Amino acid sequence: MALSLEIVTPAQRVLSVQADEVRLPGGEGGFGVRPGHTPLVAALAAGELIYLTGGAEHRYAVGEGFAEVSNDRVRVLVEEAVRADEIDPAKANTELKDLQSQLSGLKPDDPAYAQQRARVERAAARAVVAGRR
Repeated sequence: MALSLEIVTPAQRVLSVQADEVRLPGGEGGFGVRPGHTPLVAALAAGELIYLTGGAEHRYAVGEGFAEVSNDRVRVLVEEAVRADEIDPAKANTELKDLQSQLSGLKPDDPAYAQQRARVERAAARAVVAGRR
């Protein structure tokens, strides 16, 4: 028995596949889903999403969002999702450093701080995923 995995961003459906297992970056720590999992809705942090099928791991860098698990279906709704092999590691690291520098120039009470922090977290996820491929 397999899971139906769907990853959706505001711009498009990124992925729709059958998977044996899905590992997600939960807002309070990573968690995995296998067939028969208890239904849930969970907040996701920017990080690495991994799904396994036929013994092979497939990696995505995802932005913050939500996951819904029900009836062997995992629906992931995130700000962005990028397949590991589509990420240039050097570019991802440079972008992360630039965004961190911009964030360091803001104060936490600045209205732009939260949005910039989210950009840094998504860039960090891309850099981590790019480094593991």
